[in-house]
Amino acid sequence: MKIDDIDKKILMLLQHNSTLTYKEIAQKINLSLSPVHDRIKRLEQEGVVEKYVGILNKKMLGVGLTVFSQVTLIRQTREVSQIFDIAIKQLPEVVECNFVSGSFDYLLKIIVADMEAYHNFHQMKLSTIEGVSLINSFFVMSEVKSTTEIML
Repeated sequence: MKIDDIDKKILMLLQHNSTLTYKEIAQKINLSLSPVHDRIKRLEQEGVVEKYVGILNKKMLGVGLTVFSQVTLIRQTREVSQIFDIAIKQLPEVVECNFVSGSFDYLLKIIVADMEAYHNFHQMKLSTIEGVSLINSFFVMSEVKSTTEIML
């Protein structure tokens, strides 16, 4: 799929504020309403825009602890990785999971209420996944930058 400069402008606006109306977007990029509507629908249908979400304030909701965990598996085989992948997808505390290169296998981003909640998550869920050999966790003291916007 070809994405031109107008598509990029629309995407930048949507990822900054997904509640903008077609009319507002059209005004901001000096394009009429119909082409803006058609372009957004095409971007959605092609999967460029996967979904629209609201970004919540973690602290106000009482889930103020963010943890990054490095997970090492007992073996780097397809079977062990598949078991881990399936298990991780079932854990709502894990908001990101990436298979990485380097001295460990996965990097997880975990959001929980507090240290006690993380301890319970670690002991009762994460460390019980078949194939997990080692978990190193790092606790966020201050979030310097957090964004979902991709530079286009």
